[in-house]
Amino acid sequence: MKNSRRQFMILSAAGACTLALNGTVQAQAMVAETDPQAAALGYKADASKVDKAKFAKYAAGQQCDNCALYQGKAGSPAGGCSLFAGKQVAGKGWCSAYAKKA
Repeated sequence: MKNSRRQFMILSAAGACTLALNGTVQAQAMVAETDPQAAALGYKADASKVDKAKFAKYAAGQQCDNCALYQGKAGSPAGGCSLFAGKQVAGKGWCSAYAKKA
């Protein structure tokens, strides 16, 4: 079968759209507190429920939406995190990898 330039361009565009839509769909999944990586980092979707005895590093006011690793907009209910590829974290959440945004 002889492929033409037009077929190649159409298939390339379709492939790019598929990859873009796939990334969007995966980004919508929220990370669960029971996820092994989340549990290891002490992730909580609500920062006020962090075990302060277990995570002495936690301080009031620390939450995902003001963390340097958070990829969503400040004040948004959820956004991406570089620690949890393809998943979103709660903007009001917290984990032990918290690093204050500069």
